[in-house]
This record gives sequence, C-alpha cells and structure tokens, in this order.
Amino acid sequence: MHDSRSFDLSTIDLDGFLGELTELRREIDASIGEEDLRHLRKVERWGRACTALGLLTAGIAPNPLSPALLGLGRAARWLLMHHVAHRGYDKVPGVPARFTSKVFARGRRRFLDWADWMTPEAWVYTHNVRHHSFTGEARDPDMVDVGVAMLRPLPRPLRYALLGIMATNWRPTSYTPQSVRTWLSRRESRESHAEKPVFPPVNPKGHFRELWLRCYLPCATFQFGLLPLAYLPLGPWAVFSAFCNSLMAEVFYNLHTFVVVAPNHAGDDLYCFDDRPASRAEHAVRQIVSSTNYATRGDLHAFFHLWLNYQIEHHLWPDIPMRQYGLVQPKVRALCAKYGIPYAQQSVFSRLRKMIAVIVGNAEMPRGVIRKHATG
Repeated sequence: MHDSRSFDLSTIDLDGFLGELTELRREIDASIGEEDLRHLRKVERWGRACTALGLLTAGIAPNPLSPALLGLGRAARWLLMHHVAHRGYDKVPGVPARFTSKVFARGRRRFLDWADWMTPEAWVYTHNVRHHSFTGEARDPDMVDVGVAMLRPLPRPLRYALLGIMATNWRPTSYTPQSVRTWLSRRESRESHAEKPVFPPVNPKGHFRELWLRCYLPCATFQFGLLPLAYLPLGPWAVFSAFCNSLMAEVFYNLHTFVVVAPNHAGDDLYCFDDRPASRAEHAVRQIVSSTNYATRGDLHAFFHLWLNYQIEHHLWPDIPMRQYGLVQPKVRALCAKYGIPYAQQSVFSRLRKMIAVIVGNAEMPRGVIRKHATG
C-alpha cells in the first residue's frame, strides 16, 4: 500500500548499499576502544556538573537558573540511559559494570543512575524493541503521525494550545503510561501479526501497581519530596525554594526532551509504512528515510541535543558508543548520496516546525514504498 509520494526503492541497488553499510560497521567495531570510555565519562561529568550547580543554587530562592541546570542534568542521565541500555558500551574493553546494560539503572541503581518516571524495563522494551523494530510503522509507539490523531478533529488554535501544554509534561502524562501499557502487553504484541498496535486489556491491579507504585510515587517522592527535604538544615525557605526549583526543572526537562526527541521521526519529508520491510537492506533504508539528523558540530553541541542529532546513524547502529556517531556520520551521508537515498538533516528548530505541522494537521507524512516488480 502506498500513496503518490511513496518512497521508490526500485531505483536503489539495495545489495550494494547493504554491503557498504556492513563494511562501515566492521570499521566501527574495529575502532571501538578506550577513547570511547573516556568520552562516556566526559559526557557523564558534564551532566553531573549541571546537576551539582543546580543543587547548589536550588535552596537560595525560586529562580530560572537552578531549574535549567537541574533539568539539563536529568536530560544527561536520560542520554546515558539511552546509549547504555542499547548495549552501546557492553563490548568496550575494560568497561565498568555500571556502564553496561545489565547494571545501569537496574535494581538498587535505578534512582542513582536514572531518576525518571518510567521503569527501565518498560522503557527499554518500548524504545529498544518496539520503536527500533517497527520504526515508522503503525506499531511504532513513537509514531507522531499515529499518536496525535485525536487532536485532528479539534479547532486549530486548540490543537496548538494542547500541544504546548503536552510539551511541558509529556514524559509523566503520555510517555510513561504508554511505556507501561506496552510493557504489560508485550506478550500479546509479540504473538500478534496485526499491522496496528496491540493493546489488549491489562489487569487493572497490575497496571496500577506498575504505573503508580513503580513509576509515579517513587519518582515524585524522590524529586519533590526527598530532594527538597535535603535542604531542611537551611530552613523552611530553602526547602520551599528547592521544591519550586525541582518542579520547574521537570518542566524544563520535559520541554527540552520534547524539542529534541519528538521531531526525530516526524515531518512531511519523512516516511511511514503500512507493511514490514522485505529484506535487511530495505530495513536499513527505512531507518534512514524515516529519521532526521540535526546539525552536527562537535560534542558540546551534541550534548545539548542529547546526541539525537545523529538519529540516522543511531537507527542504523543503536548498539555503538556515542563517540562513534560523529566519526561515521559523514561516511553515512556520503553513502546515501551515492545510492540516491534521501538524508534529512536540518536544525532542531526547523525540524520542530515540521513536526508541529504534522501534529496539528497542516502537513502529512508520505506513506509506503514502491519495490521492484510491484503490482500496485
């Protein structure tokens, strides 16, 4: 099934493209080493510095600096979770256990490594398995075009208003319930061959336990209870200030991650699909034409973009260290140009505008692919 703008695969040498892509992966694997571990520690230090500065100023008074720094520190922990949970550092020689996918944010280390709303298990399944396996398809839980269909019938001004409100709290109010439901229904989803997401009724008690007792209450207690109370020796005003700043930090964190996360797979120049890829090569091409990069200008720039400015390379190889994306990105772009594969890359704000246009109904994403010997 496709529309007039479906992506034409029939003109691409898929075997040749996959062969060169495989050779690039061999080069990446051969270059992974101690430098990748040093790079990871540097990124972690940057995040910790933001958190430390935010905490040092949080008890003074409600102010914009502390929430911005605390929010960036929280985003940095998500950044680490994203790449570590993808097993990006599992095979780095000499990697400490705390930077491996089986240890980071697991068990007692959950709030030490990643004090976020959703449980690591639910997020890993929703993102690593469902999103990366079904990128651009109806079963992709991150498909913006599918997920915001409920906004389309509303008046346009109301769509913009609701989108703005959602951007300030999307992680606890939207993504966390979605990840929990996807996690709880994972068995039925794996067994189903339906083209659309499978969300059968889940046990109400199990859903309540996972969502409230393992997500909402622990995170709220940590961020808005224990953190402000740590300022008690400085007096009630310090506690109140820390509470306000932690609450505002959550807004900053949500806005920041919404701006850099949501546009990665949305826009009228990115493709979505109604069927499964017919081969490994087609799967790789789909990862490219349904994703977009942002500007790539070094590590500090990538840090503020949470390394999502290398989204195309990440979707080709989700299990490699962050440093490798900057090294391989020019090669991937050149390879796409050689084989005639669109490679989307614009500033994050340009991509944000494209995403908003899709969400509010001002633009549509093209659907489907045209293969060789297609019959229609």
